[in-house]
Amino acid sequence: MDMTNEDVLNILRIIDESGYNDIRLEIGDLKLHVQKEKGGDDVPAFAPVPAASVSVIPPQASAPRPVAAPVAAAPAAIPAAGPAPGEVAVSAPLLGIFYRASSPGEKPFIEVGQKVAAEDTICLIEVMKLFNSVKAGVAGTVTRILAENGKMVEHGQVLIHIKPDA
Repeated sequence: MDMTNEDVLNILRIIDESGYNDIRLEIGDLKLHVQKEKGGDDVPAFAPVPAASVSVIPPQASAPRPVAAPVAAAPAAIPAAGPAPGEVAVSAPLLGIFYRASSPGEKPFIEVGQKVAAEDTICLIEVMKLFNSVKAGVAGTVTRILAENGKMVEHGQVLIHIKPDA
């Protein structure tokens, strides 16, 4: 798989926007290890990666660290209120770009108020041009869509609330 400079820059942008402090990535011949320094400057350090596929160390739960200037200004996030009693929160299984439809101009997989089955695809998350389907996981009614179409989502971020069928 040949990667362009743009592909590498997109990977670095995604890593920079994530809350992770240490990421190891191997794609074909490309081996990348990005480690953000703790405190002080938020400059990635690049080093050779030992033979491994992907290794991600979650961010530490200590004090927030300063973030470098983003590539593009992000719009204000939608408030992440918890699900109402009895509702289920569907979270992002991985870091990537959230999409409500299979392609631009297509009808979204779901809308608020729509009934879904547990195996229904409710969105896609793109990571490096690979699209991953996210299933509802529960039969019920969609009550809230928290993620914004075409925007980055973090692993574990709540995307959608569903009220299960009784």
